[in-house]
Amino acid sequence: MQTSTEPTKTHECLWTSWKCHGTGGRASIDLLYWRDLKQTGILFGSVLLLLFSLTQFSVVSVIAYLALAALSATISFRIYKSVLQAVQKTDEGHPFKSYLDVEISLSQEQIQKYADNAQSYVNNTLKELRRLFLVQDLVDSLKFAVLMWLLTYVGALFNGLTLMIMAVVSMFTMPVVYEKYQAQIDQYLGLVRTHVNSVVAKIQAKIPGAKRKAE
Repeated sequence: MQTSTEPTKTHECLWTSWKCHGTGGRASIDLLYWRDLKQTGILFGSVLLLLFSLTQFSVVSVIAYLALAALSATISFRIYKSVLQAVQKTDEGHPFKSYLDVEISLSQEQIQKYADNAQSYVNNTLKELRRLFLVQDLVDSLKFAVLMWLLTYVGALFNGLTLMIMAVVSMFTMPVVYEKYQAQIDQYLGLVRTHVNSVVAKIQAKIPGAKRKAE
């Protein structure tokens, strides 16, 4: 009995394009694997702080408080530098001039590149959802139904922000743990995969029309 390889190829294509396309994917991998402790720590702490803030305040309040904090820091620093220049009778100019001169606009090529990538992801996602909901493959649709059923229980136990916090913590911890204990994890995952495939094969044998079509 042969299994369909179309979904696997699609997922591999998505992962490969994200991981290897340009410097953005490489930078993301470096952040998740804590290659630079300072950068990853700042990003991880900032995202967690933002999510925890959203659990206590509304989105509008969090954005307003963050903007006020940033403005308080920049305005205070601007006034401090102006007073210091007046006292020392120096003419250093605007303290943020080097940042104000940095070009931050996106080029047409960059916008087109991001738009093409987004279009590719959206199209592949829509095709996969169509395949699952219209039961192109009965076994995959049953798996998807079981996943959605399990998510109803997850949703009853955790709200969206809690799940996002757990996802962020997992993103910044699981890659490092897997890299350190890859052999042991692969061994246990192989056992689980073998057991799941055995159960799926038994289900396929009992359900009429559940067998995958050979390529």
